[in-house]
Amino acid sequence: MILLSKATSPIKGEITVPGDKSISHRSIMFGALAEGTTTITGFLESADCLSTIDCFRKLGIEIEKKNNHMTGVPTIYVHGKGINGLTAPDSLLYTGNSGTTTRLISGILSAQSFDTDITGDASIEKRPMKRVITPLSEMGADIVSVKDNDCAPLHITGGKKLHGITYNSPVASAQVKSAIILAGLYADSATTVIEPALSRNHTEIMLKAFGADIHNEIYEDGKAAAVLNPGQSLKAIDINVPGDISSAAFFIAAALMVPGSELLIKNVGVNETRAGIINVLKRMGADITLLNEDDSSEKRADILVKYSKLHGDKNKEFVIGGADIPTMIDELPVVAVLAATADCTTIIKDAAELKVKESNRIDSVVDNLKAMGCDVTATDDGMIIRGGKPLTGAEIDSHSDHRLAMSFAIAALGAEGETIIADDKCVDISYPTFFNDLRSLL
Repeated sequence: MILLSKATSPIKGEITVPGDKSISHRSIMFGALAEGTTTITGFLESADCLSTIDCFRKLGIEIEKKNNHMTGVPTIYVHGKGINGLTAPDSLLYTGNSGTTTRLISGILSAQSFDTDITGDASIEKRPMKRVITPLSEMGADIVSVKDNDCAPLHITGGKKLHGITYNSPVASAQVKSAIILAGLYADSATTVIEPALSRNHTEIMLKAFGADIHNEIYEDGKAAAVLNPGQSLKAIDINVPGDISSAAFFIAAALMVPGSELLIKNVGVNETRAGIINVLKRMGADITLLNEDDSSEKRADILVKYSKLHGDKNKEFVIGGADIPTMIDELPVVAVLAATADCTTIIKDAAELKVKESNRIDSVVDNLKAMGCDVTATDDGMIIRGGKPLTGAEIDSHSDHRLAMSFAIAALGAEGETIIADDKCVDISYPTFFNDLRSLL
């Protein structure tokens, strides 16, 4: 349990957030499938990413961590065995709370010569896996939900030959796309995944750097495709992981919320498929500037944020939906918190995907905002937030969802009275040092 109070002074200075979770996961997975040793600096040592390391160690991959004796900065070394180098695990693969691990590794394991079983924690065993079971099965994989409920545990029968497909995904999901693409590495022909809009493209960027023949295509109607031609071996590379914009989002929100604040967040990944929060908040009047931009590989920059009064259009409305959503799905809870303080009514739509995250984030965000005095209504695919009413401290039910716990820790900075977050340890899933970093700025 942690108790938080309203900020009594501006948030000033600079901060560096931990490495990007999506990139950290993929660096382990792709390094394992590459020939040679992949070195990773900036790796996020959170519970989710450590689950990925544990799974690949069980699959026969040597992964070690060494601290630089001069800087103390750790480097992860993944001693890859090539695309066909994995070996049968001696036990069940346990993915913890990580949907990324569960779904992406399913694509890889669908092509192996051995059987595997995968499961995770109680949350993972409720999250939808049919979205990867269906396309992987179309490719020739034998993957089933053990409880026949389209969720984990999953059993994957080895020895299947995979075929390339063109798959029209009903959702813009990087996890679905990546699972199919990773299975496509082993297929007998090209694999194409078409999405309603381009989801985060870390898989495409990183696989290309490892030597895969992969590219994106954007269509006139806004749909996007990832196209993989198999046959290339993957070669080890050096990876420097930028800071995670999903983690930076909480400090962006804090600086925008607390009067007089000015905060520099260093070395953050601002890949255009992930940086929707910056574009949306700028449209609401946020004073956010990108400095020291670096476009090599994964785009990164320092983010300068100054306190701003957020607002809508001339009718005092602001709509977040459509193409915005895939680029900021994980940031919507903290954006909802900011919307509660804005001088407008904010409508979040096209975000039904929030229902199948670590918790039902539509209901959870709405219930907690109501507890803090916000006028908010849940909808089938989002919420309507009538901002501007003062927030008051409350007891927050995070449902053991790391992003909810951190979002409402930020809400507490602008709320009168005390806010209690019962399950503060759930932040270990993505940002173990979050509360210490937050305290350092207060």
